[in-house]
Amino acid sequence: MATRPFMPPPVAGNVSSQHRMPPTPVQVRPPFQQPGYGGMPRPGYSPQQGQSPGPSRVGPPPPGYQGFPPGGGSSMRPAPGMPPPPAPSSDRKRPPPECRSSQGGGNSASRSAKKKKKMADKILPQKVRDLVPESQAYMDLLAFERKLDATIVRKRLEIQEALKRPIKVKRKLRIFISNTFYPAKSEVEDDDNGPSWELRVEGKLLEDGTNKVDSKLPKRKFSSFFKSLVIELDKDQYGPENHLVEWHRTNTTQETDGFQVKRPGDRNVRCTVLLLLDYQPLQFKLDPRLARLLGVHTQTRPVVINALWQYVKTHDLQDAHEREYINCDRYLAQIFESQRMKFAEIPQQLHRLLHPPDPIVINHTITVEGPDQKKTSCYDIDVEIDDPLKAQMNQFLLSTTSQQEIQGLDSKIHETVETINNLKTNREFMLSFSRDPAEFINKWLISQARDLKTMTDVVGSPEEERLADYYSQNWAQEAVCRYFYGKVQQRRAELEQTLSIRNN
Repeated sequence: MATRPFMPPPVAGNVSSQHRMPPTPVQVRPPFQQPGYGGMPRPGYSPQQGQSPGPSRVGPPPPGYQGFPPGGGSSMRPAPGMPPPPAPSSDRKRPPPECRSSQGGGNSASRSAKKKKKMADKILPQKVRDLVPESQAYMDLLAFERKLDATIVRKRLEIQEALKRPIKVKRKLRIFISNTFYPAKSEVEDDDNGPSWELRVEGKLLEDGTNKVDSKLPKRKFSSFFKSLVIELDKDQYGPENHLVEWHRTNTTQETDGFQVKRPGDRNVRCTVLLLLDYQPLQFKLDPRLARLLGVHTQTRPVVINALWQYVKTHDLQDAHEREYINCDRYLAQIFESQRMKFAEIPQQLHRLLHPPDPIVINHTITVEGPDQKKTSCYDIDVEIDDPLKAQMNQFLLSTTSQQEIQGLDSKIHETVETINNLKTNREFMLSFSRDPAEFINKWLISQARDLKTMTDVVGSPEEERLADYYSQNWAQEAVCRYFYGKVQQRRAELEQTLSIRNN
């Protein structure tokens, strides 16, 4: 839409006689009493064709404003050489604490519920600590809580690192080897009624009296401790094809509490029980020379490598210039058959020096003589099991019950401290009022007016605009002219729009 040429105010006498203002003075009411008053246009504002000027507050012109520019133009611009009109200031100061009202507690509570709680929110203000000396005990507890939280975090990290490694403890496994002799049931001896004996191999894990956690854990089956079990009977009595009884673990093995072997016979039998422990993780038997050098007989591969590294550091065998090499001494040279090797070659070199661990060998005699038909022998062996505390460590890391309880208590502490802060603000409010009530009320009213002005985005000074003297200033005449000019422009736009519609 095109912009109409600028028209000076009617008082300048540049309009036709039929629209000219009468020469006699006009009785003008204050602008805010005029019907349909839209306010004084902003500096630099020019209404477009067919567009009415927007409303604004009536007030004095900004400093340095010289009124309408001379001559015509498409818009109202400041005169040449004049500074632009100042922008509205956004620097609104907050009222002092003693002049602020303590209302709006519900909104502050909703905001505090949304924001993240911090340790600093638990600290009592210094004024509260000065007024209540007993609050120092709370501050001491707060400092102790920070130390305790740091300790718990450090311990959690240590537990997480410890769970990454296998945690094993040694226990005693008691093995019971018993045999029972069954005499012949009739005079006619055959395979079913002849004399026979039965051999049973059972065992249980002895509980450690000092550790109460063991009694709460589920009992392990006897077969779960072994990878294989072989019972070798006297070859002369049972022949080469029937003298071995073997059990080997598979993926589908069902755990059992013992093993049972039954054979015919009425004579004492020598037997050998071979038990191969199921090491988790896998353990290996070291070459005798390397075992004597490192003082390790059967261990896992990482433990063996670590022991070898400790030997290298103790005897300063690392090359001074090429740190990735080891200069073997005469003992390592005999074992590895090399005078110099890299660290990366150690696992490969150890492969030929690590052998399967030796089985546990128990020599037992099956006795069929004597008054007692059942005879039992006991043997204790050392086994490694998972540390019972490992389950408690996992439970400690995964447990959220204590965390929820702590968060609930923290929320109560934050609410209590926030209540104390509100009470402190109310106390300061009342104390300021008690010292000088009149001055306090004046400051408080000014603060409330400033807050209301900020909240409602009010421009100008409503208190000054309420008085009649406000409209007797020099700018009032110009405001009236602008008002009528805006009305003329609005009416002209409406007429031009009506005429354009009729012509079409």
